[in-house]
Amino acid sequence: MTKIVRVQYTTKPDYAAKNKENIAKVMQDLREINNPGIKYATYLAPDEKTFMHFAQFENEEAEKVLTHLPAFRQFQEELKASGPETPPKTDQLSLVASNFDIFPL
Repeated sequence: MTKIVRVQYTTKPDYAAKNKENIAKVMQDLREINNPGIKYATYLAPDEKTFMHFAQFENEEAEKVLTHLPAFRQFQEELKASGPETPPKTDQLSLVASNFDIFPL
């Protein structure tokens, strides 16, 4: 069962660059693992401090791959310790339609 998660938060201005570095480490690890059951992207708003993450997981096991990555845990811990202006808000989403296959059958 596909799981789709959106997380949005706003960092303090002086933490945004470090947050980008931590996200880059997570993405590098995900590229190396190359798990086809994980689709993950992060976006930055024009204010240069509001981040939005979209993660799509083919199944629960794929989600665990991400959440157990040391770089992901470090990213989460350091973000929390930084005292974001707006804390992370997580939303579970359902796919209505797409012009591409999220996970091939």
